[in-house]
Amino acid sequence: MRSTRQEIALVDEVSAANYKPLPVVLSHGEGIWVTDLEGKRYIDMLASYSSLNHGHRHPKIIKALKDQADRITITSRAFHNDQMGECLQKLCAVSGFKKSLPMNTGAEAVETAVKAARKWAYLKKGLLDGEIICCSDNFHGRTVTIISFSSEPQYREGFGPFTPGFKLAKYGDIKSMEALVTDKTIAVMLEPIQGEAGVIVPPAGYLKAVRELCDKYKILMILDEIQTGFGRTGKMFAFEHEGIRPDVLVVGKALGGGVYPVSAMLSDEDVMDVFRPGDHGSTFGGNPLGAAVASRALDVFAEENLVEKSRELGEYFMGLLRTIKSPAIKEIRGKGLMIGLEIKPEYGVARPYCEKLMEAGLLCKETHAQTIRFTPPLVITKDEIDWAFEKIRKVIEG
Repeated sequence: MRSTRQEIALVDEVSAANYKPLPVVLSHGEGIWVTDLEGKRYIDMLASYSSLNHGHRHPKIIKALKDQADRITITSRAFHNDQMGECLQKLCAVSGFKKSLPMNTGAEAVETAVKAARKWAYLKKGLLDGEIICCSDNFHGRTVTIISFSSEPQYREGFGPFTPGFKLAKYGDIKSMEALVTDKTIAVMLEPIQGEAGVIVPPAGYLKAVRELCDKYKILMILDEIQTGFGRTGKMFAFEHEGIRPDVLVVGKALGGGVYPVSAMLSDEDVMDVFRPGDHGSTFGGNPLGAAVASRALDVFAEENLVEKSRELGEYFMGLLRTIKSPAIKEIRGKGLMIGLEIKPEYGVARPYCEKLMEAGLLCKETHAQTIRFTPPLVITKDEIDWAFEKIRKVIEG
């Protein structure tokens, strides 16, 4: 077996350098815990950007994966399979939408939403050059179309020409958004909380104001809940905090139960029925293996009360973090178990803090240089939060 040093050297030799991971090599995971090649255990405080809301290798989900793998795995959408219908029925029930279009990755689901909005505008409004308003500091994925509406220079540098038809409003500023609306505007797309931007929570009432704006101008409201969905913020979906409902919902990550990539676009007939056979598709989207996993993952949220646990433990965890006495802390913010701790620039960037936390037994990741993100699996316990907090306090207080 290779050592950590040897494994990292091998990856450096044969892999594109498009990530800068912490210098740890994981070989095993169970619940909130992961183990490296030398046998050291860590609490996973990132949960693969909310893909692991159920924790690593949840036994009920792993059983569903194994059982389905023994029957049939991939069929393509050229044929029906006996798993997709029930999975999508559960997904529609939990989200409140009538129809779903299954994909694999979050970026694919976002692309699907963009195509749906454009086809909807073409059929309903006769627009061939409709525009979608997005928000500054957004993160919706890394395809060429998606980076075309990113405000992050690195995501765009060298990857043009870009897809036209997008405008950027200031996130959290409804006046900035309304100022961009024209007779070509067909939709608004945003994250209810911006994860990659540093766990940025918009002002109270912002989502409700966006909903009212979309109603006023008869345009679609598209919410990307790939990171915030499925209990992460203390509600099944973050839009529920403001009692509104988008026209289109994009989900992924935790839908796959931490073991398989599953994503989807959700809407009602008015939008979803713009698709005809041949308009859009995915060889792997809705495959029986992914559907069986996602179906069981949806069951586990209710069976283990994970959404309510996220709300309660998130409030508890954030309360503990706010007792840390350190001039380095600029702000602690979040909802549920989606928490960001921002370091003041004069105290350096967040990366060294993450490296010290790794040494202490916690795996976290910096985002946008200054913010440490705490997004553990929702199966974490109060005792485990207490253990983790003591490590965090010692590292931050120095």
